Amino acid sequence: MMMFVRKKKNKSGSVSIQIVEKLNRKNKILETIGCSSNITEIELLYQKALMELPNHYGPTLFDKDYEPQISELSNDSIRVIGPEKVFEPIYNNIGFNKIKEPLLRDLVISRITHPGSKLKLSEYLSQTGKGDISVYSIYRFLDKLNSRLKTTIEDISFSYTKKQLGGQIGIVFYDITTIYFESSQPDELRKAGFSKDGKHESPQILLGLLVGKNAYPIGYEIFEGNTFEGHTLIPILEGFNERFGLSKPIVVADAGLLTRANIESLIENDYQYIIGARIKNESKQIKNQIEAQNLKDGEIALIKKDESTKLFISYSNKRARKDKFNRERGLNRLENNLSTGRLTKSHINNRGYNKYLQIDGELKIKIDYEKLEKDKNWDGLNPLN
Repeated sequence: MMMFVRKKKNKSGSVSIQIVEKLNRKNKILETIGCSSNITEIELLYQKALMELPNHYGPTLFDKDYEPQISELSNDSIRVIGPEKVFEPIYNNIGFNKIKEPLLRDLVISRITHPGSKLKLSEYLSQTGKGDISVYSIYRFLDKLNSRLKTTIEDISFSYTKKQLGGQIGIVFYDITTIYFESSQPDELRKAGFSKDGKHESPQILLGLLVGKNAYPIGYEIFEGNTFEGHTLIPILEGFNERFGLSKPIVVADAGLLTRANIESLIENDYQYIIGARIKNESKQIKNQIEAQNLKDGEIALIKKDESTKLFISYSNKRARKDKFNRERGLNRLENNLSTGRLTKSHINNRGYNKYLQIDGELKIKIDYEKLEKDKNWDGLNPLN
């Protein structure tokens, strides 16, 4: 059972603020605080609802003698009685209160409770009594955050992470994403590159994040937007290994980092690794071994690729159903577009389900159903190197 405050849009265009109880996936309205079409009034009603919320509970986690520990909290155990009362004790317990910057605390807490643009953040801080902080002040503080506070924040975060993981970090997880900007002007950092958001016309940066077990953060780095993501792994590993003395932990990453250069660098630098593989790109011999396994739900097979590399293949009924659903949905879309003549030669590529298209003769485009049938053999299979 959990309770939360909901903003419900009405057909009239107004918004109702409600306290809702969720039990067994069903919502029950406990109290409607009010209704308005005015943005300011809606926010005031929302804050009032947050203050009313604890009246619907019995004793809370936040008695005066309680010392919060993140490991003891979950989303269901949080009782929202005001963002600061809930999250500030956690913020302090991690150690971020050592940084005497109230705006940092406000940025962190508001990002959890009211994520939005910097303009929305300025409005939120004003409406909740934090003072009239302009959006330009927030931007200037972000510059300070990156240039002067980043190292201190990472040191505090790493110290807490190490404490929570028993003083030793034996495994790290690395991933990278792209963040694009609504601007047509690149600079020395924001550059055009492969965008995971599909915004190839916009300049972007790459953000690489390193975390430990249970997603405890270790640190991050920002790279130029045109950097190949496979070239980010070793620099960030070596940088944090030297800085924090990680003692060569096992590295876990997805298939995007699976390049020959990365594998060779990991081996040369004495890292053990687990990296997602692309099983359909394996040699014919390996693919024949995979298909011959005939795995059942939950089973895992081990295939030795060479002296130093092992390929683990798992099978999941749930994944197989998802693969089948996605393929059939993609096939239906192709068939509909084909029947209406919306497909041209430009659509023949290996992106998504377009890989099933082929040219019949010189002009006619058709779907390669034989290739589609062969792909069914790979439903439900998940690889790890």
